[in-house]
Amino acid sequence: MRHLLIFIMMLGSGTQLSAQSDPEYRMEIGVGAGLNGYLGDFNGNLTKDLQPMATVLARYVFNPYMGLRMNVSYGTLKGSSEDVETFYPDYAETPYTFKNTLYDVCLTYEYNFRPYGTGRDYRGAKRFTPFVFAGFGGTYADCGDKDKFTFNVPLGLGVKYKMGERTNLGLEWAIHFSQSDELDGVKDPYYVKSSGLFKNTDCYTALLLTFTYSFMAKCKTCNKE
Repeated sequence: MRHLLIFIMMLGSGTQLSAQSDPEYRMEIGVGAGLNGYLGDFNGNLTKDLQPMATVLARYVFNPYMGLRMNVSYGTLKGSSEDVETFYPDYAETPYTFKNTLYDVCLTYEYNFRPYGTGRDYRGAKRFTPFVFAGFGGTYADCGDKDKFTFNVPLGLGVKYKMGERTNLGLEWAIHFSQSDELDGVKDPYYVKSSGLFKNTDCYTALLLTFTYSFMAKCKTCNKE
């Protein structure tokens, strides 16, 4: 009987080792592409005047639930006074249009709703998980003679899929709340002064498909890892 119990324990131990044969990785680097849109005085529609956007990113993985990510993105903000029903006296005869280059750098904290992995690296890990993220960043808009730099707060959600041991696919959407009302090149076309951190300021959205590669394997035998 004792020999049978020992055999069962050894079998279970072997199964556990097999189930957790893949390493966990601490870092990811990758790229992404998609669309971004402007929201402000000259557009209130999430799907209007969307423009191409590209990003490079790096992610530090704390554990299968949490990570810290940095993005450097490039896009375009486009809009027109003809896109809104609001009457602006300055543009009654000649509509105002703009197409400004956008640069964005942001640092965000991510939370996965399910433990993320291959299932052979962390017990109970899933290849597919939804996630949310939030953080802070800097925005630079090339508005011709009125270039503008400000900070922004990104809030977003998305999904991740573990394609392989080291490869990851993601789809995400975020809105960036900036502190500036001049990303479109015009400050307060209503001629009404407002106060508050994000009151009457411009925003922009980003819909991105990302691909990342994992590296820097976690030490399996280190108790402090």
